[in-house]
Parts: sequence; structure tokens; C-alpha cells
Amino acid sequence: MTDKTGPLADLRLIELGALLAGPFCGQLMADFGAEVIKVEAPDRPDPMRDWGQEKAHGMSLWWPVISRNKKAITLNLREKEGQDVLKELIAKADFLLENFRPGTLERWNLSWEELHDINPALILIRVSGYGQTGPYSSRAGYGAIGEAMGGLRYVAGDPSTPPSRVGISIGDQLAATFACIGALSALHHRERTGEGQIVDSAIYEAVLNMMESLVTEYQQAGYIRERTGSILPRVAPSNVYPTRDGTYILIAANQDSVFRRLSAAMGRPELADDPRYSSHAARGETQTELDELIAEWTATKDAAELEAIMDESGVPSGKIYRAPEMLEDAHFKAREAIVSTMHPKFGDLKMQNVAPKLSLTPGKIRTPAPQIGQHNDEIYRGLLDYDDDRLAGLKERGII
Repeated sequence: MTDKTGPLADLRLIELGALLAGPFCGQLMADFGAEVIKVEAPDRPDPMRDWGQEKAHGMSLWWPVISRNKKAITLNLREKEGQDVLKELIAKADFLLENFRPGTLERWNLSWEELHDINPALILIRVSGYGQTGPYSSRAGYGAIGEAMGGLRYVAGDPSTPPSRVGISIGDQLAATFACIGALSALHHRERTGEGQIVDSAIYEAVLNMMESLVTEYQQAGYIRERTGSILPRVAPSNVYPTRDGTYILIAANQDSVFRRLSAAMGRPELADDPRYSSHAARGETQTELDELIAEWTATKDAAELEAIMDESGVPSGKIYRAPEMLEDAHFKAREAIVSTMHPKFGDLKMQNVAPKLSLTPGKIRTPAPQIGQHNDEIYRGLLDYDDDRLAGLKERGII
């Protein structure tokens, strides 16, 4: 029996597509209780089942995260019979989520007009590289391309290197997050009107929306942001600084009052009154020399000692965490930011918990990522009321 908890527990989402840009939206919805039914072709499962930097037991360690809390069925949408089965599911769904190249659903006789006729309350969530309209809409668009077009790649990295990536598939996941926001906004509209609609989330636009005042700065002042490595230009001090034991600590003391506390902690209270450093603007002009001055001091302290001094002084600071530090950190443990889940193959499997935390109806990890077609019987027999003969026929014809 599936644990039906969470604020979205009365909602059903059909997840088409693959990889990250769509499925991460499905993960977010499933984490908060929605019944997410993932559809995969019988002969072409989601490549995420095999992707990732590392594997265990010959299996992806990415798949258990992106597909937690979901159910999985197989269905061949390239055949009319499979399309007809999907339409039966859509009649009983609140959301349909897809991240195919625009036009794919239409080629499969699954246009918005037809879906809307079947279920006027349906919310269609569409995630793509460039959106459903415009001259680039038909182009293939991976997350990396959206990051480049949206402006992130140009400003990521050190000025001495070509544009960099940030180490995760941030474009895909941002588009999925914006898709989730759009879906829940559309749900609120539906609650008032009964009317479904399309949510059109483009990867490049999701990235663009995170770019702060980048466009406005150029339009009004002709300023183009460049790669700046570990700093923000004219925001000082805010950087990573070396420690005596060979690690780094990030210190952010760019407000005047906080810089005064940092100066006192360094045993150099006079710095806060020095005209070179006494204001935000002045520190911006002397950013390089100020960082060098602070680095000379931090290099005389071990990281733990330095972090304690900053904490006692009320100066924001923190170590640069990797997975090992996260697993051992007391704050992570106290807030259960990382949890242990049981998996039939991996056993004890640790991953990030559901976020954000809700006080009354929190989300949680209820079930492990499903095997291919694991829930065929539950969905086709239980939800659609198919009998043995129909199921056998669908299997023989390669539909499921």
C-alpha cells in the first residue's frame, strides 16, 4: 500500500519524457505526495537508469534520487493503441508532464486540443530547451545549451579560463523547478475556475530568470558581467580564504557593520576606520589588497579554529563542503537534510531529504525508485480496470 501523505496526495501526475528537465519536476511533485506515474517505452527506458558518475551493483546512483516516490509503467506511445491507453490515463489525471522536443506530442495525436477535450481540467506541463513557440522552438535543446543562452555559462568560472559549467545540471533542474511553480500556480487557477492550461517552461528562460540584473546593467549602463572566479566585483570582503591546515573557508563580511566585527576578530579594529576600507564603496576599490590582507591572517589559523572565531564574532562564514562533510555535519543531522532510505538492491541508501520543510504537511521519501514497468498491474488493472485478456494482448503487441 502506497503511503498517501503530503499536501499533494490527492493529485495524479503522468510523467512522460526522460533525463532531468521533466523528471526533476516529477520528483518535486512526488516528494510532496502526488501520485507520479512514470511512462517509459517497453524497449527504450529512461537513460537516467544508466547515467551517473558512479554505479553500484551495475546500477545508476542518480536514478534512485530522480525517481524516488514514483510509480513506473511501460507504454509504447509511437503506436495508436498506446496513445489510446495514455488518453484513458489522462482522463483520470491532474497533470501531464513532458520534456520532448516541441511537436512530439502532436505527432503522436496527443495535441493540447485533444487532451483538453478529454480532460478540460488537465494541466499540461511542457519543459523544453527554447519553449513551445518562437523561431528556435523546434531545435534540440539540452540543459547545457540553455545555460549558455541564458547567460550563466559566460559568467561561470575564472577569468583566466573559458566559460565553465557549475558542476551540476543546473539548467535542467531550474527549468523543472519553474515548471513545478507554474504547475502549482495553474492548479490554484483551476481550483477557482475548473479550467486546465499549459505550463510552458523553457530551459534558457529559467536560467535567464536567475541572472539578477545582468540585462538591465547592460541596457542602462553598458556594463557586461564577466567571469570573476570566487568573488563578486566591488563586493568585499566576500571570498574563500586559505587556512593553516590546507583547506579553505568562505568569509562574507561585505556590510560595514560586519566588516567592523571581522576587523576586531582579526585583532585589527583600526581597519574598520581606515578610509581605504571603512565603506562598502571603498572596500570595492581595494578588493584585491583587502583579500590579500585577510588571507594572510586566515592562513595562520586552522579551519575549525577560524570557523569558531567567526561564529563568536557574528561574521558569516563556512567551510567548503563536499559529500563527506555533509554526512558528518551536526546541522545536517539535526535538520535531517540527508536521510537514509531502504532500497531493494543498495540497502541503506543516503540522499538529500525533501525541501522545503512544511510544518503541517511535510513531504517525505516514501518509496524507492521503481524498476521498469514495476507498477503495470497496479495501474492497468487497478486504475484502468483492464482484465487479463486485454493485458496479455497489449504485451503481445508490444504496447506495454
